[in-house]
Amino acid sequence: MRMSGAPATPAAADRPTDAERVRSILAAAHSMTVITGGLHAEVRHLDGTDPMGRVHLHPAEPGGEREDRPVIRMEFTDIAPTPVRDRVRARVTVLGRLLTPYTDEGSDSTCVEFVEAVLETGEGRSYVGLEELDAACADPLAPYEAGMLTHLLDDHTELVTLLLRLVRPAAPASAAVVRALPLAMDRYGITLRLEEARGHRDVRLPFPSPLDSVEQSGAQIQALFSAARRRSHHNTLPA
Repeated sequence: MRMSGAPATPAAADRPTDAERVRSILAAAHSMTVITGGLHAEVRHLDGTDPMGRVHLHPAEPGGEREDRPVIRMEFTDIAPTPVRDRVRARVTVLGRLLTPYTDEGSDSTCVEFVEAVLETGEGRSYVGLEELDAACADPLAPYEAGMLTHLLDDHTELVTLLLRLVRPAAPASAAVVRALPLAMDRYGITLRLEEARGHRDVRLPFPSPLDSVEQSGAQIQALFSAARRRSHHNTLPA
């Protein structure tokens, strides 16, 4: 898949780049919304297949956009698999102009002249450039993240509470944590959502080193649990 646009915002060393976020959201997408002309279609059951398989994106032609070409809009929503407050983690929108007709029936690929790709998160909006996206890979945990997080929450709730020992700074008494849930997991670490009486906040717990494959996840997660056991516990949750 090729896209062009403004350069992506550089990422910190302990989190994915914007381009990696986009790639990962597409890799894990179960559906997308396609809007073009009078068509508003929900394309479902992607389940690990390339959501761009039916849409081939081309760089924009020199000289600007062709206004006579119909606009197509493809929307992806990244929703947390756990029952946290505000479950929408990110949205990706890809805008283009049709070079060949699009239909939600049939398997023929549709050629689209790329116009714009936007990543929207709680931290703001960013645009991913062609070079960044071409160089980026989907996170190796992306297809497995939902199952891993729900397993952690459903079968090992006490370990989620244990991870609170790694949160620094600890929540003050005036903002006691009433519920802690796993929000996200990527090759760089785990993100917890700490729900307080008023509002919530997210904290990232980085792995000792970034993962290169899903097979490395078990050892890295266990390393976090071991580090948590070695620390005194300041955050509290109701029994």
